Amino acid sequence: MAGNIPEITFGRDDVEVLEKRVGYDGFFKINSYRLRHKLFAGGWCTPIVRELFERGHAAALLAFDPLRDQVVMVEQFRIGAIATSESPWLLELIAGIIEPGEQADEVARREAIEEAGVTIGRMEHAISYMVSPGGTTERIEVFVGEVDASRAQGLHGLAEEGEDIRVHVLDRQDAYALVCSGRIDNAASVIALQWLQLNHDTLKSRWAAGAS
Repeated sequence: MAGNIPEITFGRDDVEVLEKRVGYDGFFKINSYRLRHKLFAGGWCTPIVRELFERGHAAALLAFDPLRDQVVMVEQFRIGAIATSESPWLLELIAGIIEPGEQADEVARREAIEEAGVTIGRMEHAISYMVSPGGTTERIEVFVGEVDASRAQGLHGLAEEGEDIRVHVLDRQDAYALVCSGRIDNAASVIALQWLQLNHDTLKSRWAAGAS
């Protein structure tokens, strides 16, 4: 099987940025790049223009109670879901943007308090993924953190940031069933719950043994 894994053909040095223009500079940024890159057949492509949404990077946390086999998730309004979802109020992971100078795990712990009112114990990095590399630079670091789900309840969020967040505690299997049915359809939540479905036995054993 190892022989079937494709090698990486090109790297960063095989892209040449000819021009960068600022399209929008607000809370988020949109930049326009004129560039060229090497071709698989040899040589370089004709210069192309690509717009890029640059909103920074984020940390997302799946709060998991290994004793009760439950997860803590949050529900909030998302404007991007209006056009294609039954409801723009989504069940999601706890998450936040990583500001300059911050570490991803620190953000996950802080957001757990702000968004769900819970404190995270042991925490493991599950996966890092690019949100949509054809149009944005954003990368999300996904963590799974130990929580006492019996303490998770109520409404949370920072009013100054326009947050209105409701906390939900779900049995792990019920949460995964919502992924399978399509009720949970945002990428970070789908990825994290699938990861937990594959790894929960190992994770619980490791935490029970006192490992981090």
